[in-house]
Amino acid sequence: MTSRSRRLVTAAAVVLVLTLLSACAAGANPALDTAPAGAEDPAGFWYGLWQGMILPVTFVVSLFTDTVSIYEVHNSGNWYDFGYVLGISFVFGGPFGASRARR
Repeated sequence: MTSRSRRLVTAAAVVLVLTLLSACAAGANPALDTAPAGAEDPAGFWYGLWQGMILPVTFVVSLFTDTVSIYEVHNSGNWYDFGYVLGISFVFGGPFGASRARR
């Protein structure tokens, strides 16, 4: 295999990998800032915090039913996401989890 054909195969492989990875990219949330039927407001920070803290239980339940989801798509955006990640960090060790693991 010549140097030129090797470069061509490498470039084709890189393009293929990048195409496959871009297919996994998250898209826009069309339900952003909308409330589900019967609800007043979209989920905000406090609801995200709560859902982040109950994530382990919700995940197990979501494996067996289609009516339970681990993430509320009808949310207020960045504040919901911040609460969700903060809630997850509280459950899985919080800010001091790494120092406890070192001891």
